[in-house]
Amino acid sequence: MSQSLSVVTQAKLWYWQRISAMVLAVCVIVHLVGIVMAVRGGLSGAEVLARTQGNWLFGAFYATFVLASTVHVPIGLMRIAEEWFGWRSRSVVIAAWLFAALLAFAGLRAVYAVIVPGGAA
Repeated sequence: MSQSLSVVTQAKLWYWQRISAMVLAVCVIVHLVGIVMAVRGGLSGAEVLARTQGNWLFGAFYATFVLASTVHVPIGLMRIAEEWFGWRSRSVVIAAWLFAALLAFAGLRAVYAVIVPGGAA
């Protein structure tokens, strides 16, 4: 594990990655069920988009999905960088934070574009 992180911080990261994994598991199942239902119902991409616009419950669900990913993925990438590449300096933590910020921005921007009519314009 990273020499730049305390044992307490490493334990907290482990905890948050496990909690985010539980949230992601539920989100993935709901997402896949939604896809199967849409395909079986014969909906086109345009029809799905029309149904999502203005649907704030849909937006809250996908914002939760994005935020759980924003917690989970950078922690995992930090561990991969440490274990596979030996990147154990403070810069791996900074890189993980920057990636988390990019992931959150891109994901929440996509949710906004799908939910708010004309949001993609």
